[in-house]
Parts: sequence; C-alpha cells; structure tokens
Amino acid sequence: METPAESHPEEPTSKKLKTSPSYKTPKYKRRKIALFFGYCGAGYQGMQKNIGAKTIEADLEEALYLSAAIPEQDRGHPKRLDWSRSARTDKGVSAVCQVVSGSFYIDPPGLIERLHRHLSSQFRVFGYKRVAPSFSAQRFCDRRRYVYLLPVFVFDLRRVLSNCESGNVVEGECDVDRFCYGEEEKERFNRILKCYEGTHNFHNFTTRIKAEDPSSQRFIVSFSASDTVVVDGIEFVKCQVVGQSFMLHQIRKLIGFAVLVMRNIVPESLIKIALQKDVNITVPTAPEVGLFLDECFFTSYNKKWKEVHGELSMKDYEKEAEEFKMKHIYSHIALTERKDRVVGLWLQSLNHENYSELSVASSSKIANLKDSEVRRTTNDKSSELEIAADLKSPEAKVTTDALALKLKTAEVEVVVD
Repeated sequence: METPAESHPEEPTSKKLKTSPSYKTPKYKRRKIALFFGYCGAGYQGMQKNIGAKTIEADLEEALYLSAAIPEQDRGHPKRLDWSRSARTDKGVSAVCQVVSGSFYIDPPGLIERLHRHLSSQFRVFGYKRVAPSFSAQRFCDRRRYVYLLPVFVFDLRRVLSNCESGNVVEGECDVDRFCYGEEEKERFNRILKCYEGTHNFHNFTTRIKAEDPSSQRFIVSFSASDTVVVDGIEFVKCQVVGQSFMLHQIRKLIGFAVLVMRNIVPESLIKIALQKDVNITVPTAPEVGLFLDECFFTSYNKKWKEVHGELSMKDYEKEAEEFKMKHIYSHIALTERKDRVVGLWLQSLNHENYSELSVASSSKIANLKDSEVRRTTNDKSSELEIAADLKSPEAKVTTDALALKLKTAEVEVVVD
C-alpha cells in the first residue's frame, strides 16, 4: 500500500515526487513554462511573497499546489521550482500582464480551469507557454510597460478638495465631470513626461537609495499621456511609461512630480535639476490605486527561441486581457476615486506650503546654471572672436588657401581612382 506523502516530510527531492492530494502519483513530467495572468491588487501587500502578509505570489503558489502543479515536497520552496517573476508590483498595484516562470506539472489537461477554481475573481490566468530550460521571467524580460490612470481634474487649477480632514467636499470643488483635458494641457503634460526619457539618476524618485548607488541609474524608453478613457463617469488620462526596470515607488513619484509642475507649484525647469546626482529633494508620491503593470516584453528571447517554442507575448490573450482590465482594474480605480476621493485628498497636499523648499532649491540651482551658462557662452564668444581675428591675418590666409588646394587635389585623386 502506498504511503501518503505527508508522512515523509524530509523525503529527498531525488526520490519520486508526490503531488498534492488531488493526484497522488506524479504520472507526468515537469515542464518549464511561462504563466501569463492578471490581477487586481486591492487588499494585497504586493506581488512578492512576504511572511505574514497577503501577497499575490502566495495565493498563486497555493493555487498551483492545489491544482497538482506543485508537489508537496516543493511547496514553499521557490528555488526548487525555479520560480521567477517578470516584475514586482507594490501594495495595491494591479497587473494586466504578469508573468511567472517555473517548472510545474501542466498535465493532465485543464490546468487553467483548475487554477481558477482555487483563485478569487481578482485573478485571471490567461494561459501558459512552454519555454527554454534556461528561461527566467525576470532575467529575460527586456522591458516593462506600466500605465497610470490619472483623473483629468488634477490639471484643473481652480478646483481643489477642501476640508479633506473632515471628509467634506465643498460644492463645486474637485468636480470630476467638468474639466476637459484639452490640446494645451496634453501638449504641456507630454513635454513634462518626456523630460524623464533616457538614462538618468532617479535617486530622488525612489526610497532608500542614494545618488551614489549604481542602481539609481535607470533607462526610460518612453513616457506619454495622449489618450483619455472614461470609466464610471470619470475621465482619466492614460499615462504610459516603458522602461527596462523600475525602482520602488519610482513611477508614482514621477507622476506626482509631473502633477506638481502642471499645477504650477514648481517650475518645469526643476525636473532636470531633480535628475541631477548632486541634488536631493522631496518628491510627492501619487496614490497607488491608479497604477498597474500593463505588459512585459521578451524581445531578445523571442529572437532566439520564437521558432522553437513560439512567441512569448500577450498576443494570444489580448481580448481576454482587455475584458479583465475593464471589468476588474479600471472599474476598481474609478470606484475607489468615487468612494474614497483618493486622488482628490492627495491633491490637497500639493501646495506651495508643503513644497516651498522645492521653489527655493529651484531658484538657487537655476541661478547657478545661468551663471555657468553665461561664463561658457562668454568664453565661446571670446574664442570665436580670436579665431576670426586670426583668420584675417596674412598668415592665416596663406594657410587656408593651401588647405583648400590640398582638399581639392585629394578630391580629384579620389575621382580618378
């Protein structure tokens, strides 16, 4: 008679593995796969497992175990599973396309249906794809795209939530239905976001990382906010940022600082100053509810392995992912704003009083930059005048003529050859 797996907790992994109670014998081989799924981050303390905290990974791993994809011996041991995530998400942050890779039992058929039986409606597993044995969702992810839904009323300088501490809303204040995100606002906001593109030192846009730390250097491919979407009567600006990787709270701080500039609390010139290594300033952090991971890209991997394992992307799941996004993520963001006025309350903290030191830092730094620019320009002009004077001399005329003749001769020689 077969002994239950639970009676041998110390059984070596080299022995025949026992699976969860649903399937007592591992009749199938493990396969290296990339699992595509989405989730609403409400009520979760983030993606990555953390003892004592409710996390996305913990619930997913438990569902995989109950679905017989993970054997009892390897439950709670991510290294044995070769577990890897393509991106982190912080507390309350959602994802339309998250990818986890690992070695799992995918047979018998019906793994996705089994997973959904053990996951809440906040999750949606779209599917999985076989990958190369060396694949890691984290290491092979070239770029990540995040989206932040920002209510358009944040750009309305006339409207700010009053009496935020008591929770009362002054009539006409923070009206989500009236302000229009027009061409002027769109042009200016996109110009501000474009300042973040490229490689910069983002130490002011994260926490617990110093400017000298090499990890503060990050590359942002693109940052734009051209489209709007109306959800539950609230119009949102869709802010899309694509980068290689992001630090803790980085995107939320980038959005927060951009809003600070749009509301004319600090000058636009302060953005480039904030990206300098020798400048330390306090940057506001936008609420987490509007942020979600939109897609992960595996460009380099696909170039090498596409013909063997197929393309690793969301193309096969686009329709299902869009439906999940609208039903569970967009609606959650709009409902939270309607109910709790999260962005409206945060907007109240964005004022000259709370960020007065930014204006002082900006004025001082700009003055130094202007002095430096004046000195550089003056030196350049002096050099130009000296060169011009030298060129007018007889010696310079002879040298110039000789050089022109030499170039002309060389040109003829090239034509002859």
